[in-house]
Amino acid sequence: MIKNKFSRIIAGAMTWGDWGKQLSKKEMITLLHHCINQGVTSFDHADIYGSYTTETAFGNAFAESNIVREKMQLISKCGIQYVSENRKNEVKHYNFSKNYIIWSAEESLKNLKTDYLDLFLLHRPSPLMQPDEVAEAVSILEVQGKIKAFGVSNFTTSQVDLISKYTDVSVNQIEFSLTQHQAMHDGTLDQMLLKNMTSMAWSPLGNVFKEDTEQTRRIHKQLGELLEKYNATEDQLLLAWILKHPANIHPVIGTTNAKRIENAVKAIHIELELEDWFKILVACQGHKVP
Repeated sequence: MIKNKFSRIIAGAMTWGDWGKQLSKKEMITLLHHCINQGVTSFDHADIYGSYTTETAFGNAFAESNIVREKMQLISKCGIQYVSENRKNEVKHYNFSKNYIIWSAEESLKNLKTDYLDLFLLHRPSPLMQPDEVAEAVSILEVQGKIKAFGVSNFTTSQVDLISKYTDVSVNQIEFSLTQHQAMHDGTLDQMLLKNMTSMAWSPLGNVFKEDTEQTRRIHKQLGELLEKYNATEDQLLLAWILKHPANIHPVIGTTNAKRIENAVKAIHIELELEDWFKILVACQGHKVP
């Protein structure tokens, strides 16, 4: 397994390109160096980001950044066939055929300007995936040195069991946050602990800053009562809440803001007291725990 191979805070690159801030090459280089200097050395991609363009933009920036490849970790995902002018797909679907998985990994390598991926994930489960065919593709990519480790994203426990019967599954990257914490109760995080898998969480701030609801108002009120105690911001407390879970979750943060990246890294050093962790959970749920 690959426990602790990745930085505790992972930079999600989805919004670096056309699906977000549309950063220039120069801006990407600056952001790359800022992340590395803050200890955020892992960068999360997927082939579909920016309608299949963000990996290339990132790769061009990396190639001119003078950053030593071994000092960073590159993650990418495959499988989603997105309807885009850059792909001849009539409908969004999934493709986990052996040839496609290998081809997709090789495309990501070319686009990211690298010889290997530190981690390669199946982006979302397909009802038609053949686990033995997936394993064949993974084996070929690993033997050729094109991927260092293999994992999945958004897979249920039974789907992880299905794939892991045929090949080692090192990571499951899932949606997890204070406002989307079902993985604590449906066995997903328990499975990762049992199998010594690395857990990664996308959208780690949930909808706390995106929506104005009775729930988010309760959360803001509770977080506000803890800010002075921990000398922290609300986003830091939300990350600290995730980081306290024994599954050693790695939040994948989507921000391109330098200060917010710094704040996220500082959250690693915030140790929430036990009752404060539950106060935050109760504020989210609107009722005491069972």
